[in-house]
Amino acid sequence: MTKTCLLLLALGFLSFFRAAFCCPNDQKRALLKFKSAFLENTAVNSSSSDGFFSNGLENWNSTSDCCSWDRVICDSRPNSRAVIALYLDSLQSLEPVAISSSVLAPLFGIKSLMMLILSSNHIQGQIPGEGLANLGNLVHLDLMQNNFTGPIPPQVFHLRHLQYLDLSGNLLTGVLNPEIGYLQKLRTLKLDDNFIGGNFSAEIGNLIKIQELSLRNNHFSGGIPLSVLNLKELQVLDLRENLFSQQIPTEIGSLSNLSTLALSKNKLTGVIPRSIQNMTKLETLKLDNNMLTGEIPSWLFNMKALKYLFLGKNGLKWNNAKIVPQCMLSGLSLQSCGLVGPIPGWISSQRSLDYLDLSNNQLEGIFPQWLAEMELGTVILSDNNLTGSLPPSLFHSRSLSVLDLSRNRFSGELPENMGNATAIMILILAENSFFGKIPRSITNIYRLLLLDLSKNRLSGTIPVFDPTSFLAYVDLSLNDFSGEVPLTFSQETRILALGGNNFTGSLARNLTNFYMLEHLDLHDNRITGELPNFISEMSTLRSLNLRNNSLQGSVPCRISNLSNLQILDLSHNSFTGSIPIEVGNLVGMIETPSTFSSISSVFTFSIEYTDLIVNWKRSVQGLSSSASIDIYSWLDLSKNHLSGEIPSSLGKLRGLKMLNISYNGLKGDIPATLGNLESLESIDLSHNSFSGPIPQSFTKLQQLTTLDVSNNHLKGKIPVGGQMDTMDDPTYYANNSGLCGFQIQLRCPDNKSLQQTEPENESEESWFAWEAMWIGLPFGFIVSTLVIFLTGFCELTEQRSLLLRRQTRS
Repeated sequence: MTKTCLLLLALGFLSFFRAAFCCPNDQKRALLKFKSAFLENTAVNSSSSDGFFSNGLENWNSTSDCCSWDRVICDSRPNSRAVIALYLDSLQSLEPVAISSSVLAPLFGIKSLMMLILSSNHIQGQIPGEGLANLGNLVHLDLMQNNFTGPIPPQVFHLRHLQYLDLSGNLLTGVLNPEIGYLQKLRTLKLDDNFIGGNFSAEIGNLIKIQELSLRNNHFSGGIPLSVLNLKELQVLDLRENLFSQQIPTEIGSLSNLSTLALSKNKLTGVIPRSIQNMTKLETLKLDNNMLTGEIPSWLFNMKALKYLFLGKNGLKWNNAKIVPQCMLSGLSLQSCGLVGPIPGWISSQRSLDYLDLSNNQLEGIFPQWLAEMELGTVILSDNNLTGSLPPSLFHSRSLSVLDLSRNRFSGELPENMGNATAIMILILAENSFFGKIPRSITNIYRLLLLDLSKNRLSGTIPVFDPTSFLAYVDLSLNDFSGEVPLTFSQETRILALGGNNFTGSLARNLTNFYMLEHLDLHDNRITGELPNFISEMSTLRSLNLRNNSLQGSVPCRISNLSNLQILDLSHNSFTGSIPIEVGNLVGMIETPSTFSSISSVFTFSIEYTDLIVNWKRSVQGLSSSASIDIYSWLDLSKNHLSGEIPSSLGKLRGLKMLNISYNGLKGDIPATLGNLESLESIDLSHNSFSGPIPQSFTKLQQLTTLDVSNNHLKGKIPVGGQMDTMDDPTYYANNSGLCGFQIQLRCPDNKSLQQTEPENESEESWFAWEAMWIGLPFGFIVSTLVIFLTGFCELTEQRSLLLRRQTRS
């Protein structure tokens, strides 16, 4: 009996022990329900059966203690194993898909939670405020890098224990809720990269314990409120990339604990407040890209803790004072600050310097030897007047990753040892006077991502790059390179710009090896042969520029397979035949081009420096790739030997900004479907043999700013209404003897006033014209008859009166 009691007592103690050291069953069920909902939601939205993989949820099952699961932390105190932290970030890999915020519902029943991390999960929908209100013990909430929309729910600002809140990298909108002041214990607030706007709430001043405040990349406007000065424990204040205006608060220096003050990319005015020099702990000061004025104060360089100083792109001016810095800088940006003369020698004392940007000044002289030997990571000296050759010692560096010396007056041959700087990722030497060959050692820079040597006098052949290297952006345009078109670059090349050289031969099939190529520019070379059909296999192409070569043959019908193509320029060649009907199926020109570019996501630096030359609005212009490639869409087939009629299918290309088919042998009527090109800004049909009228549908082209139909055989009235009323340059219509209209000050045969306004739409105009005819004809007939009758009647009456007078006299 005693043994039985002892056994029962032991089992009872064991059961109590297990219950005391296992997570509560209701929390375990909630977590399993979350896992099930997450997997189910992912399976429904995934395009592939195996595109989802849950990182760390594999051991979540009903047979084990949830406190032993990955990503789950339980309370370690005796008699309590409640779940207090969930690390549920980045649950997807391979092919991440959108997840509904409804999958989070089970988690809101775990009221013991103190830390909840859900970042980088592609969760969409509004932030579930009512659910979060149940988690009254939350201290740390991280929802960054998702797709949450709408305003921040007020329930978030009533979590009275919250110390860390990160909502950055979402799609949130609205204004900063004044209730944020209730978060008295908040120490870190990050709302970066959203669409939150409005005036910056003065209630922010109630967060007296906050240490880090980051509202970067939103739409806050107005002045920085003085209530910010109440945040005496603040260590990081990041308000970059907003719409803040007015002056920086004069007493900003009273925030004596600040280590980072970042106000870049706003509209702040006035001078740099003197009180900033009271911030003895300040390490980072970023005021660049504002509207600040005055001289750059020399006392900034007496702030001993300062490591990063960014003042560029303001109205600030360097006073050229001789300074002896007491700080040891790691980063310095004085872009567009009016520096003149040689590169300041005091920079040589900054032995910790890693980032240097002195671009867009009036610096002169050579590249100093001391700078070449400083082992910097980033050197940007573009847009100055620097001369001489590059010192070979510059490329002894094992740290140099970004070198931009574009738009200077450097000359000489490129150093043979360039390839020794194996850490370089971005190399831009464009628009100088370098000559000679590209050193073969450059191919040793395996990490090179962007190479821009355009607009120099380089010649010879192109070195052979490793096809497995990372080189994605190549611009060697406007030099004197010769030989066949070089295809010895990385297979991952996305932009290949080789225009304005002396390349010869035909296009080789090896082009298809560039399986990620988006932009191919070979304009102004001496390329011959036909446009091969294999071009249609390069499905990633977004722009193809072959302007001003010696290509011949017909435009292949299969070019319509290039579903991403937004820009096609085949002008100034010798193409023959008709325009393929299939061109109207180019999907990239049908849809309005977006501003998204995978290239811009790869390169966040200097992508705007590369120009793509196009025939735009009757003149040759340079459009930066960031503008032209991402926003514009155009089709240019001008100056060839094309014949036949314009296929009506071109009217489907609603995304086109520019259409140029001038200087060909095209004939027939201009199809009315071209009036459907709602985005069209420029259309050039000149120097062909078109006949018939200009379509009335052109009045629907509300974006039109340039029209040229000169040197054809057009006739009839030039349409009026909409933008056509502004197309009043007579040269647009020259050498079309049958045209008339107020645009060329030539009355049409109907003798109506040329200044009359166009009816609001075609149906009204049609009704007016026909009704006028049916009303006008009988009315005119009656009036004419009455005139004739009255004239005859008067003449007859006069004759009778004369006869009576004669009879009376006799």
